[in-house]
Amino acid sequence: MRNLIRYLKPFAPIVLLVLALLAAQAMLELALPQYTSDIVDVGITQEGIVSAAPSVIRKESLDDLTLLMSSADAKAVLDAYEPLTGHAYKTDAPLLQLKVDADAEASDFEAIETPLLRAQALVSIALQMAQSEDVTPPEDADGTQADASADMAQRLRESGGDIFALVKSIPALLRSAVVSQIQNQLSAVPEAQLRQMAIAQVSAEYKEIGVPSAQVSYISRAGLKMLLMVLLSAIASIGVGFFSARIAAGVGRTLRKRTFARVVSYGNQEIGKFSTASLITRCTNDIQQIQQMLVMLLRVLVFAPIMAIGGLFKAINANASMTWVIGVGIAAVIITVGTLMILAFPKFKIMQTLVDRINLVMREQLTGMQVIRAFSTQARERERFQGANEKLMGNSLFINRVMSMMFPMIMLLMNAVMCLIIWAGSHAIDAGAMQVGEMMAFMQYAMQIIMSFLMISMLSVMLPRALVSVGRIQEVIDTEPALHDPKAPKSFPPNAKGVVKFDHVTFSYPNSEEPVLRDISFTARPGETTAFIGSTGSGKSTVVSLIPRFFDVSEGTITLDGVDVRDVTQRELRSRIGFVPQKAMLFSGDIDGNIRYGGREISEDSMREAAAIAQAAEFIERKPDGYRDPITQGGDNVSGGQRQRLSIARALAGRPDVLIFDDSFSALDFKTDAQLRAALREHTVGATLLIVAQRVPTIMNAEQIIVLDEGRIVGIGTHRELLKKCSIYRDIAVTQLSEEELA
Repeated sequence: MRNLIRYLKPFAPIVLLVLALLAAQAMLELALPQYTSDIVDVGITQEGIVSAAPSVIRKESLDDLTLLMSSADAKAVLDAYEPLTGHAYKTDAPLLQLKVDADAEASDFEAIETPLLRAQALVSIALQMAQSEDVTPPEDADGTQADASADMAQRLRESGGDIFALVKSIPALLRSAVVSQIQNQLSAVPEAQLRQMAIAQVSAEYKEIGVPSAQVSYISRAGLKMLLMVLLSAIASIGVGFFSARIAAGVGRTLRKRTFARVVSYGNQEIGKFSTASLITRCTNDIQQIQQMLVMLLRVLVFAPIMAIGGLFKAINANASMTWVIGVGIAAVIITVGTLMILAFPKFKIMQTLVDRINLVMREQLTGMQVIRAFSTQARERERFQGANEKLMGNSLFINRVMSMMFPMIMLLMNAVMCLIIWAGSHAIDAGAMQVGEMMAFMQYAMQIIMSFLMISMLSVMLPRALVSVGRIQEVIDTEPALHDPKAPKSFPPNAKGVVKFDHVTFSYPNSEEPVLRDISFTARPGETTAFIGSTGSGKSTVVSLIPRFFDVSEGTITLDGVDVRDVTQRELRSRIGFVPQKAMLFSGDIDGNIRYGGREISEDSMREAAAIAQAAEFIERKPDGYRDPITQGGDNVSGGQRQRLSIARALAGRPDVLIFDDSFSALDFKTDAQLRAALREHTVGATLLIVAQRVPTIMNAEQIIVLDEGRIVGIGTHRELLKKCSIYRDIAVTQLSEEELA
């Protein structure tokens, strides 16, 4: 995870922007349930009336209400209203308007609204008691019915519910004590129930005055605010998606760039450690997994915690007594997802290894298709591929089956939580402790919280596989190549000619028990051809591979113009060497691009001259587009001999000081071979030529022939000298040359 954060550092400003957008989106979505609650409770149930303190009230009504308040509360309420003149209402009664609105300081407004709420609730209770014999006055704090309350209820019924007439009939000295007693008994009534009673009285007062209904305007305003919030949330979500994709793509690009740069610096030892198929998988599939996980991570990292924590606080504020339902839901989600992850996590670890395996098998089969057809082993190879495919399919099926259980189980849990909320909420609504809108808001908060935990769970599903991919990529990047440039590199002398010298060189492949080369010493000079011949496995190709540092010697030294090849940079060393590998390799593009592959600075004339020396000009000019004729991947649209000649032309185009031909004439016919060698002698007079060959005629005119056997030099000299003094060379020559040629 630390490595992933390191790759995110260059994108820090965009990451911060994404986090800010996520926070904004979460806050907007958390605000929506409250608006839903307000539309139901205020807009529908309360007919758009927000407060129990009427904005307009008849003076007579307010005077009556103050009878049900303490003297201090009555004074505060009366001071908050002022006469209203010039109105267009239908009543002729004197009206008062509220000087303090709901947007004022909360404490100031509450000091006015609370006494009015309780007074109007008392009026509503009185009317209910007068209309029904079954209505019981509120219980006092001890749970018993006070005698005074029972008597009051009886007198209310007798007065038809006119609580104001009843209070006025009480002597002034006792009035405040009776009002205080009645107010105290309201403490047992839930706040929501009292508010509904008070709002009903405000609504009745507005109808008497002729105040237009605020229901439509309130719902419209609340709906427009919700639409605006949804729009802003959608914009934030789109922005998060856009920037998250850019960050993930940027990190993917960086990882591919670093991985490829590291792979290019690898030698054969490191390539063998990982395998080509595995390196391809790591550069493609693994990085794709990381990109997908990054998009999910950036979306969930801030959004889900804010939604979960914010939703929990909102739910507690909405109704703290029902938060146990959310706790049960969260615990069930965690247990469910945790169980599924324990089952699936081991399979995630081996997924990429199985992808490596199937890529390896497919690559081998596509590369060796000609051999497969030649030996009619298609059925065997199909079984081999099917075996790798079945293992990958079985692993994927297990993971998908486990993961497919997650969504039905989560949906079951969410529906169960909804049922619990409705069950508990309906009891709270029946008891007057909760309103319908509040229950709806609580349900939305619960879903937001559970969905947040579900998002975190989904991240935990993707995270294991992605972290495995991160580890695999980091393994490639952290693997230092065995071949590296010196810290203080030297340079070749300005008058360098291309003298190659082996001084008691011994070489062993990594993890090999026996050396491949033993005590190799010789000097290859400019203007001369040094050839290598020997039986298969004698070390010919290994010798020439040590010169451009494809491997480093185990003992001894190799110098080029007196400078140890390990003391200069690989780039400078290889810029002076033209290397033609045993297997000719061409790249997709055209003929011109392949010949000039060694450097863009190679001129047109140099390119055409190299093609002519390599005996490739004739067939190139017969092509429809000549030097611009396309070459497919690997050069499959040209013959083996043409591929080899183009590969030789590529090495010659840069006019290097040292030319190495690793058995590069094997695909040429004898005539083309002879013409090519003649052209090389004529046009590469000042270069050092090193040729690995299997055919004696190819090298019999070389100034120096080195015979190798089991990694040792067993003969060195010209063709005639070796025929006389080296039995191994003579045995090879006898099998290839006629008696006249030997003579």
